[in-house]
Amino acid sequence: MEAAPQTDSRPSAATAPAPLLSVRNIEVVYDDVILVLRGLSLEVPQGAIVALLGANGAGKSTTLKAISGLLKTEDGEVTRGEIVFDGERIDGTDPDKIVRRGIFQVMEGRRIVSDMTSLENLRLGAFTRSDRNVAADIEMVYTYFPRLKERTGLAGYLSGGEQQMLAIGRALMARPKMILMDEPSMGLSPLLVKEVFSIIKQINRDLGVTILLVEQNARAALSVASHGYIMEQGKVVLDGTADELRDNEDVKEFYLGGAGDQRKSFKNLKSFKRRKRWL
Repeated sequence: MEAAPQTDSRPSAATAPAPLLSVRNIEVVYDDVILVLRGLSLEVPQGAIVALLGANGAGKSTTLKAISGLLKTEDGEVTRGEIVFDGERIDGTDPDKIVRRGIFQVMEGRRIVSDMTSLENLRLGAFTRSDRNVAADIEMVYTYFPRLKERTGLAGYLSGGEQQMLAIGRALMARPKMILMDEPSMGLSPLLVKEVFSIIKQINRDLGVTILLVEQNARAALSVASHGYIMEQGKVVLDGTADELRDNEDVKEFYLGGAGDQRKSFKNLKSFKRRKRWL
């Protein structure tokens, strides 16, 4: 009797799960004339931490605003391409509806409400929720940021690190599927940077929240991310796993401190070839 043929039970590329977020060849224009993003594409898998790296002016924050629907507040719009989250297009959707779909952005500079208490700021993060039982989630936030429980005064009197913790805690109160973090290390001491990134990694591991992390501190970002993209002049110029980027000689030279003040651009490197995928 012949043995039954063996079948490969591993998922094929065709059946692999779709990423939670797909940004597909988008262009972003401000004031109808200023082209900021030029055919940018990236993917963020469910449950992952993905880093988006690059110098000032590369378009990182604009990318997050395009995803979260905040371009309209600055006379910007996605003029080409599409943004798909959890299987549905969200480009052109109002910011409050995007929050309800499961995306919450932690803005650069924290953007906490300084004349409200820490507790009131946390409750503000739950404004899109239909349930009123937020007390358990507040206690959950305190397990990650116990200092916030001790700070009962106005949030404006918190230290920079505590304000960053409050901003992340406020995001958690929305029970998001995905958090967009814009420069969480900005203005923090090296010790606090290490603490905040450790908590970000713990939140991702414990709660399964997907995170797209915009950072200039490439070393810190790649210490917690599984994958990274590097942007220059509104385009992705390089991507790979965190290990691949850490070991890449060009990344070491331009983003991990290997070239000091001589870091300028990838464009003159003979070894550099821009990604052609999606274009």
